[in-house]
Amino acid sequence: MDVQIAYVKIDRSETLTTYIEDKLVKLFKRYDWLIKANVIIKKETAQTHHNAICEIELSVPGPRIFAQSQEKNFEMAVKETISDLDVQLKKRKAQFTNQNISS
Repeated sequence: MDVQIAYVKIDRSETLTTYIEDKLVKLFKRYDWLIKANVIIKKETAQTHHNAICEIELSVPGPRIFAQSQEKNFEMAVKETISDLDVQLKKRKAQFTNQNISS
């Protein structure tokens, strides 16, 4: 599992890093063909209630998969982003399965 986490204009948080890695481990176990995850954690400068942003790009066979969420805290943003990625990964897995069946 290769995970790179970048904190943009905010202090690095070991608690949040552990939370992100724990969530990504589940994806890497479910989809063993995942190659790498690039995570960006940043805070929106506008004064809104939903200013915590999480962006995750996954390297997989074929085009890369990307999701982004903006929530009121980083844990919610990470959870929502990973949920969005899981939906995309299920679709990609179905495409692989359909290609193997038709071949």
